[in-house]
Formats: sequence, C-alpha cells, structure tokens
Amino acid sequence: MTQPITTLFCDVGGVMLTNGWDRAARKLACRTFDLDCDEVDERHHLTFDAYEEGKLTLDEYLDRTVFYAPRTFTRAAFKDFMFSRSEPLPDMIDCLRGLKARHGIKIVTVNNEGRELNEHRIRTFGLGCFIDAFVSSCFVHFRKPDADIFRIALDIAQTAPEEAVYIDDRALFVEVAGTLGIRGVVHKNAAQTTRALEAMGSFAAYCPVGQELG
Repeated sequence: MTQPITTLFCDVGGVMLTNGWDRAARKLACRTFDLDCDEVDERHHLTFDAYEEGKLTLDEYLDRTVFYAPRTFTRAAFKDFMFSRSEPLPDMIDCLRGLKARHGIKIVTVNNEGRELNEHRIRTFGLGCFIDAFVSSCFVHFRKPDADIFRIALDIAQTAPEEAVYIDDRALFVEVAGTLGIRGVVHKNAAQTTRALEAMGSFAAYCPVGQELG
C-alpha cells in the first residue's frame, strides 16, 4: 500500500525561483561588465562547487572568478547584478503554499546554493513563511548529486523515505533521491507537478506515532 505523503522535498532554482547564478546569468554578466566569458566560465567551474558547499564566501568566489584582475566596476555593483538575476515562479510558490495550508505537510528545500545567494533568495521571496527547513548545500556541506544530502534531509525532517516526495527540474537528482526510496517528480511546470503529486495518492500531515491529528 502506498504511504500518504507527509513531506515534500523541493529544489529551489528552476522550481520555486529562477536559477540564481546559471550559465545564462554569467553570460549576461560578462556582456554587461565586458568580461572574457570563456575565462570567467572556466574559473567558475573550478571554483563554484567549493562555494556551494559553504567552503568559500561570495567574496572569495569573486576573487577567483572576476576580481583576479583590476576592474572598472565595483564588487558591490557585480554582487547587485548577481542578486538581481533571481525572480519568483509564482505558480509553483502558490502550489506549495496551498498544499501546506490544506494538508499541513512539511516542505523542506534540498538545493545547491552558495550562502549569500541562498540567504538573499530566502529573505527576498519570503520562502521561510511556508518552508519548514532549508537543507542547502552551503549549510550542510554536501551537494547534489551526493545522496548524503538527501539522507540529511530525511533526518532533519524526521520522515521515512516512503512518506516523502522530491521535486526537481533535473531528472538526475530525482533519480538519486529515488535510490533512497524517495518518490520523485521531474518538474516542468506547476500544473504538471500538481497532477503528478495527485496521482501519487493522499497527503497526510506529519504526526508522531501515538498522537492524533487535532
């Protein structure tokens, strides 16, 4: 028998918000600030994993990728540009807020993000108003596709794998979560994800064994 869903694990970039600092944003930054895109991209790929794992600050990341040479623009201007790339995806935010309100389920992010970008996005878009915990790579020092980040999420949520569903726009990460017994939805849009969740069965508010829901 399929277990009711008590917990949604959910990515942030590409699901609730646009991607914070992806290839398109970096290309636009290079055009805007007249940077060598190939050089910046190479330095990014050699550095960004450490930033997302919380082992570098944003300033240290920028020292290695942008400000390794004199620039005509300020660090503050470049950071403002980085932060400005984030936009909400309202349909999916409304979907998650609605599920939370109707069913009382837990919602926990499992996302790869550097600390300063992550905290900016949480504050700016009010994610803390409906998300119960943030299992972000910069906080737990593991990043997807490492399965340990999902193990940590299960521990923090105190949820059995069969009671959880993971939503991500990248199929590989959904597959990794699946190796732990977590059901998954490859996100395309809010309507399709809603249908997929409905097809998985019922929702049930998390409640410790021996206690009744009020």
